[in-house]
Order: sequence, then C-alpha cells, then structure tokens
Amino acid sequence: MKPSFLQTQRSESFKSWRFRTFMNWYPMYFGTGGKILFWSSDWREVHVRLRLNLWTYNYVGTIFGGSLFAASDPFYMLIILHNLGNQYVVWDKSANIRFRKPGRQTLYARFELTDEQLDTIRQDVVLNGQTEKTFRVQWIDKNGTVYAELERLCYVADKDHYEQRKRDNQQSRFHR
Repeated sequence: MKPSFLQTQRSESFKSWRFRTFMNWYPMYFGTGGKILFWSSDWREVHVRLRLNLWTYNYVGTIFGGSLFAASDPFYMLIILHNLGNQYVVWDKSANIRFRKPGRQTLYARFELTDEQLDTIRQDVVLNGQTEKTFRVQWIDKNGTVYAELERLCYVADKDHYEQRKRDNQQSRFHR
C-alpha cells in the first residue's frame, strides 16, 4: 500500500504505464534497485520506491547512498522533456545529495512539475534562449521521515539556440 503522501488526483494512462513499465525493466534503471510505482498521464508526476534488499544494501546494512542517488536520476529531465516537447533540449547538469538518516526500510520519492515551474522555464527560454532550474526531492519513509534530500540542476534550451551555441563552440575551438 502506498503511503498517504503519494496519493494524487492525477491518473495514469496506458502510454505512461507502458513507459513506466519499460523504465522499470531498463537495465540502467533496474540496477539502481528503484521501482517506479506511478507515472501520471500528463507526465508531471512520478512516484518511486526504494527497498532495502540485495541490490541496495551497503556494508553496514542500510540503503546504499549510490542507490538513493541513482534511483532518483532521470525523472526531472524526462518529465520536463515530455512536457516541453522536441523543440527543446533538456539535460541533467548537476546533482547533489544530503544524507539525513541511514535508511533501513522502504523509502519513497515523489517528483512533480507544476504549471508555474513550466511557465517559468518557457519564459526564461524565450528571454535568454536557455535556462537552468534546480529541483528538490526527498527520500522519505511511510511516516514522512526524511532520509535524504537531493537537488538536481536541469539545463533547458530552445533547440535552435542550443545548436547555434554548439556551432559557435566548435568554431572557437577550431580557430584557437
């Protein structure tokens, strides 16, 4: 049973369910030990579970920090990309994690992209051709206790702007 903080008004479509299922079996994600429990049909909300098991435990019997980090890796980039469309380029640029408590039980993370965040990204890209946004997510247990906090910095650019910057960088390297 999902903890109450994972309850949502959103629904999952066949398309988002199929993508979630594919991602759960994708070897790079499967190896993290994480499991995607929900992917909303509007591609704005994702719920992930990470259990303490053979794949995720460390030397001292708690959830490996690398599992906490890796199991949260692709989501903001993917939900931004799905919401903005193929006229944009989206990259994870950096990330950091702060461990609060050792995880000895199942942990959950909720990734959510709001209308306001999307509007800000679009406006910044219109004004500057590109932007960087930081997103925060927490790994928490069923009681809401925080075990780790992550910040993920995403780069978003208009595809034409991005391609022009790539060409400019290649030309400047050539002329050195």
